[in-house]
Amino acid sequence: MDSSVNAAVGTAMALQQHNADQQSQASLLKESLNNQASHVSQLMESVSPQQSLATTGTVGTQVNTYA
Repeated sequence: MDSSVNAAVGTAMALQQHNADQQSQASLLKESLNNQASHVSQLMESVSPQQSLATTGTVGTQVNTYA
């Protein structure tokens, strides 16, 4: 019975280590994704604003849907 207790304790310790490793990897992934989101936001802000479409006149305000 002593060996089964030792095996259970060993398994529990291994699972604790595995969980700790996963938590550290998850936090690293989260930090990486946050950094990427920040960089994408900065990139999108640096792009020139989109030109607005024409609202008056005959050029650019009508679409030929039969073409």
